[in-house]
Amino acid sequence: MANFFRDNEDLRFYVERWIDWEPIARATEHDFRSEGGPQNLGEALDLYRDILDMIGTFAAEEIAPHAAQIDREGVIFQDGEASFPPRLASIFEKIRSMELHGLCLPRELGGTNAPAMLYFIGTEVLGRADVSVMAHHGFHGGIALAMLMFSMREGTSEIDPETGRILKTRFRSYIDEIVRGEAWGCMDITEPDAGSDMARLRTRAEQDAEGNWFVTGQKIFITSGHGKYHFVIARTEEPKDEADPFAGLGGLSMFLVPTYEDLPDGTRKRIVTLDRVEEKLGHHASVTAALSFDRAPAHLVGKRGEGFQYMLTMMNNARIGVGFETLGLCEAALAIARGYAAERRSMGKSIDRHEMIADYLDEMHTDIQGIRALAMHGGVHEELAQKKSLRLQFGRLSEIERARLGREISRHKREARRVTPLVKYLGAEKSVEMARRAVQIHGGVGYTKEYGAEKLLRDATVMPIYEGTSQIQSLMAMKDALAGILKRPAAFLRRGAEARVRSVSARDPLERKLARIQVLSHAAQQHLVVRTAGDKLGDALRSPVGSWSTKLLGSWDPKRDFSYAMLHAERLTRLLADEAIGELLFKQAQKHPDRREVLERHLERAEIRARHLADAITTTGDRLLASLSGTDEAKPAAAE
Repeated sequence: MANFFRDNEDLRFYVERWIDWEPIARATEHDFRSEGGPQNLGEALDLYRDILDMIGTFAAEEIAPHAAQIDREGVIFQDGEASFPPRLASIFEKIRSMELHGLCLPRELGGTNAPAMLYFIGTEVLGRADVSVMAHHGFHGGIALAMLMFSMREGTSEIDPETGRILKTRFRSYIDEIVRGEAWGCMDITEPDAGSDMARLRTRAEQDAEGNWFVTGQKIFITSGHGKYHFVIARTEEPKDEADPFAGLGGLSMFLVPTYEDLPDGTRKRIVTLDRVEEKLGHHASVTAALSFDRAPAHLVGKRGEGFQYMLTMMNNARIGVGFETLGLCEAALAIARGYAAERRSMGKSIDRHEMIADYLDEMHTDIQGIRALAMHGGVHEELAQKKSLRLQFGRLSEIERARLGREISRHKREARRVTPLVKYLGAEKSVEMARRAVQIHGGVGYTKEYGAEKLLRDATVMPIYEGTSQIQSLMAMKDALAGILKRPAAFLRRGAEARVRSVSARDPLERKLARIQVLSHAAQQHLVVRTAGDKLGDALRSPVGSWSTKLLGSWDPKRDFSYAMLHAERLTRLLADEAIGELLFKQAQKHPDRREVLERHLERAEIRARHLADAITTTGDRLLASLSGTDEAKPAAAE
């Protein structure tokens, strides 16, 4: 019997040998005091393996064999409603019967109370079978969990501080409906002319004399937008400074909007209009909708003006989830390419024995293992940060315990933040690259629908676009890297010096190779910081002396003053990703010698890429920036 969990040795390494499940299980099961839950770590691990084994078989046996049919039939949009054809509907009926919609929800809310890491790993497994099925599945339990988490955050949930049991929560009836498989939800952000630039959002929310909220506006490109419960970002205040590109973010609030009502006679009353379902290149089993809100009754989540922060909470989890989703697609591309290459003979041997094809397959395998290292690291730290934050909020703790827990939360948040844009960026870009290679390895038949390679390429194309484009991820990674240097310059210089020493003196040749990548990354980051500061200083020197202080210490324009760093943001992100993967795999190799082979394959390719990326960052860009600024000649680089 096929099983997409059991047949993946690298994935099982993390589940069985690398992830430290003890703190995750203990936080999830409230020190193993949860009623009806595992009583110790061993019981918890047995439960987790059983769940992943079930998902692995379901993905391989019940979804993957029907992927072509699912893609061909798509979804149905008729009379203002979207629905699924019989095959797709039967898959989600089986998911409901397996009780996966409540996988991570507490048992007292009808869930299994599994860790978020189990959901993330399941995301990869289901994504390997069909990413559009996985995308829609995520908007069931994921939205129910968001309802619970937001209620806790705003203080409208009551929790037993001793057992962690949920005594009441604001959106309980909605959560129950989702867990039963009778509804799902989605997240509505994008509008016409306002995608990544959230400050331009114009959907409005207004409050009447009785305190009731109503949302009016249009949202587009909403994944699973035919769902009942929508988290909607809407404007409640106008920006005070129209010239400030970020001023509008403070006027955004988060709302939960039920978009229809099911009547006793079996008919549906629409509150929010489903305008259309997009006809897309891929992801045919996932609805992408446009909706119109006309004074739709809404629940304010949190306080006015907190919408952007609540949105970031959802997006951080979603981006890690997409990272795991891209892993599934990459695994599918590698599997189909390997299978075909092993059977297709040319010039007296199977084409997987030809050097170029063998190199393609080796690089795909190596890249997948690197992305998975990032995804696992980010998922673990994101989960621990959130669960420890809840303990800090609701637990009965001494001041010493609170201080210790606060430090742990900061560390987990820092680690999760570091890798989240890296895994979303690299996973998305590599999924397109690997799907493209799978088509190429198939040759002419790869361009036909018969073998499924072209479907993977169509499905992969959206990955660098949704849940934050690759360009947005690279800007986040660049901003965080430079901000970290400016905040702790001495620590940055010390790390660079230590890396240079290790690059020539470390006894382990793989450690020396890793250190050389770190040196290149350090040099590229230092160049961006110095260049940014030098450009700002040059602008100040061309101004009256009396304005120097203001220009240097204030009035920083992100669009102008960071233009050089923004130009190289994607190159820096790739460099940071290779560096982070190397560090994570090196830690694995230190504890598990059999992982040295994985590390060696990564470093072999990463060091070459790092040299190229660092060289491009430190030597190119002036000509293009000069043309964009309208100057006649490129400004010289700042002295370093």
